[in-house]
Amino acid sequence: MALGPYDQTRDVTDGSIPIEGVQLRTLNLPIEEIFYRFTLHREWDISEMSMGKYIALRAQGDMSMTALPVFVSRAFRHSMFYVKAGSSIQKPEDLEGKRIGIPEWAQTAGIYGRGYLSDYLGLNLARMQWVQAGVNQPGRAEKVRLTLPAGIHYASAPDKSLNQMLLDGSVDAVMTARAPAAFGTDVQRLMPDYQAAEQAYFKATQVYPIMHALVIKTAVLDAHPWVAMNVYKAFVQAKTQSMARLSDITASHAPLPWLADYAGRMQAIFGADFFPYGVGADAGGKINRATLQAFCKFGHAQGVCDRLLDVDELFSKNVLGSFKV
Repeated sequence: MALGPYDQTRDVTDGSIPIEGVQLRTLNLPIEEIFYRFTLHREWDISEMSMGKYIALRAQGDMSMTALPVFVSRAFRHSMFYVKAGSSIQKPEDLEGKRIGIPEWAQTAGIYGRGYLSDYLGLNLARMQWVQAGVNQPGRAEKVRLTLPAGIHYASAPDKSLNQMLLDGSVDAVMTARAPAAFGTDVQRLMPDYQAAEQAYFKATQVYPIMHALVIKTAVLDAHPWVAMNVYKAFVQAKTQSMARLSDITASHAPLPWLADYAGRMQAIFGADFFPYGVGADAGGKINRATLQAFCKFGHAQGVCDRLLDVDELFSKNVLGSFKV
């Protein structure tokens, strides 16, 4: 398995919570490397996976990997809009008609970001020019096939970086999950108070963006169907224990003051399970289903997906229900 170093997964990766019937070895690699090597080469059995790339492949009929509703990374993306210091662009609505740099059209954060612009603010994506390049290094490329809608102006700049183009004026703004190198000096966020905007967005839409899920090679599940539920159960337990640690006021489980108070704030916004897995009928599952329905809609409208996907077809059927006593 290849997976980033998350507190919500560490009890599985350090062996504290075993996956019944599975002998697990974990590779801790940078996110971009994990996605590159697994998307293109399928180098391990279980992987953290970009939801944008996953829905693109799924819509194209690629069934070689199957997701579990274990959402190891989720984040609102109002913070992903960057402009040069002193820019005349003062608010997201000012982006219409501008040149915008992106690391990949199929990047999950970008799909949510463009969905915010189009479906929430009512902007026309075809009235912007989109330039694809690496954030801080030239040479980054799309990893899945795109079917861009008519009217979308998209071009790659393989010999430049988004950071460079923002500084020299080749683009007016950049949308990226990873900050440009010049952020904090010559580059600033378009929405400095992004947390307030994100809370308002969640309240209005119930979209709590899911960035990455766990996927398993479908060949593994075909040979051992029980693996899906056993992996899912272990990661749910690890996440539950992580939330308990972060909510514990008796000790510092991370080098942050008032961490337990912050966890309480998250419960007030998202519910008792403030980092929900699953797509069931419970409160967290309903938030996840609403989020993924919006995400699949965004992906199809933006040409990442060849067809509109249903939420249930994204996941192993083995984990969509459970026994009752």
